[in-house]
Amino acid sequence: MKVASLSNPVMSDWLADQGLRLDASPYIAGSLEAKKMLERLPDTVPLASVTSGHNGGIFNGPMFRRVYLTDPEHSVPFVGTKDMMAADLTALPRLRKSDATSAALSYLQVKPGMTLISCSGFNAGRRAYVRPDMGDCWSSQDTLKVEPDPEEIKSGYLYAFLLSRFGESLVRGSVYGSAVKHIEPHHITGLPVPRFDEGLEGRIHQLVEYSARLRAQYQAGLVAATKDFFDSVGLPELNKFRWHQQERDLGFEISTAEPISLRALNFAPRARRLIEKLASVQGATLGDICAGGSLRTGARFKRIDADPSHGVRLIGQRQAFWIRPEGRWISAAQAPEDIRLQDETILVAARGTFGENEVYSRSVLVTGAWLEHAYSQDFVRLLSGDPDVPGAYLFAFFRSDVAFRILRSLSVGGKQQEYHPRLLREMPIPLAPPADRARIAQTVRYAYQCRDRADILEDKALALLTAAIEEAAG
Repeated sequence: MKVASLSNPVMSDWLADQGLRLDASPYIAGSLEAKKMLERLPDTVPLASVTSGHNGGIFNGPMFRRVYLTDPEHSVPFVGTKDMMAADLTALPRLRKSDATSAALSYLQVKPGMTLISCSGFNAGRRAYVRPDMGDCWSSQDTLKVEPDPEEIKSGYLYAFLLSRFGESLVRGSVYGSAVKHIEPHHITGLPVPRFDEGLEGRIHQLVEYSARLRAQYQAGLVAATKDFFDSVGLPELNKFRWHQQERDLGFEISTAEPISLRALNFAPRARRLIEKLASVQGATLGDICAGGSLRTGARFKRIDADPSHGVRLIGQRQAFWIRPEGRWISAAQAPEDIRLQDETILVAARGTFGENEVYSRSVLVTGAWLEHAYSQDFVRLLSGDPDVPGAYLFAFFRSDVAFRILRSLSVGGKQQEYHPRLLREMPIPLAPPADRARIAQTVRYAYQCRDRADILEDKALALLTAAIEEAAG
């Protein structure tokens, strides 16, 4: 339960400022405190005065029937409230292109430099910056678009303010609703945006823009590494593999020498053809590569919450795929050792359902700054035990759609799926010549270095803005 701070009690005139809202959110979430602090600044302007475009530059969109396709020629990437937080956008759902480009929905195409704000759902109020590589994406009606007017304000500076603790308090203070939270465009048009000299705003903008370009480089690097992987192992046709364009798995027969499994999914022809193709080139099984390393899920444990200064951030399956995690903080001393991982461990989401947009069977690489975090038991910890097969090389394969489809075919369980341990160990992994392996691994490593550098620059931009606001407010 949240209570008002005794050092900053709720005042009666705050009720009038909020249109006599009687729910507690805007009063104890820091929204009014941030607003009163910003009022002490010498120069602030309403958000609506520095935006331009459709509906004045602050808009979401109409509810509409979504038709999803898989053919890139006839579809466009579609960003929802969860997808806007993703670091890797290659697995985005795809909206039918004829609908997206129609007069009714064409304005939902996002533009680099926009700020996206989730405006519906339990986590309404999250913010994300539209990177340079997102210009071909459309966004859902559950996402507010804030389009800065380039004549009035720099896009990176505006995003930095909305992302800061001051912007977060103001945006989240605009949320209304009980079970399903909402923010409407008119709720944030009057948010006070602090203005500073052109030099400071320009520096903050440049840091945010450079951060966005580095995240685009991270994305491009991973895509290039996966393409290089299949080219180098002699399977270039898998770069253009389209699962849904293959013949469906209907009416097939199998014969096995031993009862490995009784589930038809584990012998589905589409996945079997992929496995046979991987096994047709030089390689090794996943079990052999991970001998001496790790190939198992984590230990179950009870979470003991801790203060951030004495704990570690715990990352679960959903947030592992975000640009920046928001996991809870727990006591590492009260948890098993395997919550902390070795460099270049691959985490494969190991529990879930078969929804096309679910993270089950998707993979992430733990390296760089993300080694500081802890990870839940709901991942397969995949760590190479062979120094000639680095984790960064393996990740170029495991992030592919081919690996995703094969992993799902290895599933066992009822509602919640897991992997058949023997079938997982027997999964064939193509091995490129040593020089190619080293090059692919380096491409992946550089991509993650770009990602870490992007986070540092974004944090620096926020620190500059926060210091300027606090100094100006006295």
